[in-house]
Amino acid sequence: QVQLVESGGGLVQAGGSLRLSCAASGRTFSTYGMGWFRQAPGKERESVAAISWSGGNTDYADSVKGRFTISRDNAKNTVYLQMNSLKPEDTAVYYCAADHYGLNSLRKAGYDYWGQGTQVTVSS
Repeated sequence: QVQLVESGGGLVQAGGSLRLSCAASGRTFSTYGMGWFRQAPGKERESVAAISWSGGNTDYADSVKGRFTISRDNAKNTVYLQMNSLKPEDTAVYYCAADHYGLNSLRKAGYDYWGQGTQVTVSS
């Protein structure tokens, strides 16, 4: 079992930055691939970024490439999402998720555990 708790969301102006954190419980965190997803009101949950168990491989949705960076610190059982040059269309609830295969997958179906989410609101 892995429990995930996101933090770092908030209200920011367009062009600003935020860093989201996802703290995981459990001794096996370092074996899990981790992903960030988001869901805006009235829309389906979509992938944002993913990182492999070692941190050596990452993948990003086209909409955030060059602006967002995913990273992890296995010693701290934490995965991060640095979000720069934020746009109003980035407004959503952001969720982190854990994949026991350890991959950097952007497919929602591959994830076993999900956090409760943190709200990010970008004003224009």
